Amino acid sequence: MRIHLATDHAGHDFSRYLVGHLTEAGHEVVGHGPTSYDPLDDYPSFCINAAQGVVDDQAAGVDALGVVFGGSGNGEQMAANKVVGARAALVWNLDIARLAREHNNANVISIGARQHTIEEATSFIDAFIAEPFTGEERHVRRIRQLFEYETTGSIAGVSVDPARVDPSSVDPARTAR
Repeated sequence: MRIHLATDHAGHDFSRYLVGHLTEAGHEVVGHGPTSYDPLDDYPSFCINAAQGVVDDQAAGVDALGVVFGGSGNGEQMAANKVVGARAALVWNLDIARLAREHNNANVISIGARQHTIEEATSFIDAFIAEPFTGEERHVRRIRQLFEYETTGSIAGVSVDPARVDPSSVDPARTAR
């Protein structure tokens, strides 16, 4: 499997370990940065590039997933989720890692490198990679609705109250497709 990997300075040391671990497990690792430690680097481009790599690979039929991480994992998850087709889940334990795949067919996970030991985070990643999506109709339906809203700004047959959506949070480029 191809694994797209991105971090920021907070996860830089962990990323070097993870590349070796994933490669040894037989995965192809694609690093999206950073290439060196910089305490002032910015994670959005790294994480967006990793998520876009996953989405592009999956669209081309390549078996691919992504892992992004930083201090808390929150911003990294938000950045990855800006990519149309990315489903990034913030993971903090084994159950959540498995459920992200099993129920949500997440294709990217985000982990707080300052919140977990290397061993814990590695176990989350291994569990995420190993867990298959159930493909149950209810999960497929929900994922389809998320994608529909992501690409059109609405969900057919379901009321999404536009008054409750902050217009500044909707990217016109994403809803114009």
